[in-house]
Amino acid sequence: MNDLTMISEDLLPILPALDLSTKYRLAVAEIKEEYTSEAQSLPWIIGFSGGKDSTLMAHMVFEAILDLPKSERRREIIVLSNDTLVESPVLMHHLKLSLEKIREGAESLGLPVKTVITTPPVEQTFWVNLIGRGYPSPNKQFRWCTDRMKIQPMSAYVLSEVSKSGEVILLLGVRSSESVTRAQTIAKHTVEGEKYHRHTELNGCWVYRPILNFTTDEVWQVLLQRQAPWGGSHRDLITVYRNANAGECPLVLDHSQAPSCGTGSARFGCWTCTVVTKDRSMEGLIDAGSENLEPLLDFRDWLVSIRNHRDYRETERRNGTPGAGPFSIEARKRIMERLLRTQEEVGFSLISDQEVELIKKIWESDTLMQADRFVERYYQQLSESN
Repeated sequence: MNDLTMISEDLLPILPALDLSTKYRLAVAEIKEEYTSEAQSLPWIIGFSGGKDSTLMAHMVFEAILDLPKSERRREIIVLSNDTLVESPVLMHHLKLSLEKIREGAESLGLPVKTVITTPPVEQTFWVNLIGRGYPSPNKQFRWCTDRMKIQPMSAYVLSEVSKSGEVILLLGVRSSESVTRAQTIAKHTVEGEKYHRHTELNGCWVYRPILNFTTDEVWQVLLQRQAPWGGSHRDLITVYRNANAGECPLVLDHSQAPSCGTGSARFGCWTCTVVTKDRSMEGLIDAGSENLEPLLDFRDWLVSIRNHRDYRETERRNGTPGAGPFSIEARKRIMERLLRTQEEVGFSLISDQEVELIKKIWESDTLMQADRFVERYYQQLSESN
């Protein structure tokens, strides 16, 4: 039987042994079959980082539903991205441009697709936590940024969709060949013979991984050989990777994936990332001609250098116990001053007015709290001396 949509699922486990053309067609046929399945009332949410894997997944979904008659294109598809508000400017420009092309392409092709970008609430942005509350810049032991800036905003959106329809299906562009750690995580949540598994943390969310068995070389080969179904090509994406000499920090929707954010390999993600020792992707972009980004790299390196400097840290933690505490109020003001100078140098916004106002309020509150503690200790010492 030549109809690929009718090929037995028994063939799927041996996909890696097939030639890429057949493997790709089978994967698209599976997506098409799943889209038109009995559960087609549940919306699909495509986790889209703008990188190669999520781009291939979105590409395949578009091809699958374009092959359907209009009467069968009933399932809503949401292309969901996240902006931490401190993303690499080059990557964020590419992401927003890609989402706009996807939106326009879907509209012109009559596809039930919409695009969404989530952001952290102002009280949980990088600058409000670091400059406002004085959190030391993130490292591998205290990676406070991932949960607040990535997991929570996207999880909140997914759960809002669950509340509307009861359940949703989340499509993730994860692959077994990405890394040993990724393969172990995938194996942990995979049930043999099942295409879906329940999300480990989001009730009502099912996870579907259409490109699980594709290798990195195969991903690039498909993107190089095929035009984007929403219009244009994938050349801009290829240029971003080449210039950054890196991969992308993946979308993170649960805490088991958090270590993937800020790994030691060359990845482009947040330009403020201090979890990595060196930002090789930013260095690559600068070497490739984006010299205007050099002030960002200098600022990021400075944040690393002051993280554990005793002149910048309080001698008490925020709960009042002894130990390396948050950045001092004076240090936070110095960081703000340098950030604003860097903003002038690069010529685009790095921090919002809303964030600045909230930071000032937090400073006022912390100053009063420190004054209260000083008075409390003074009277305690006075009482003990008597």
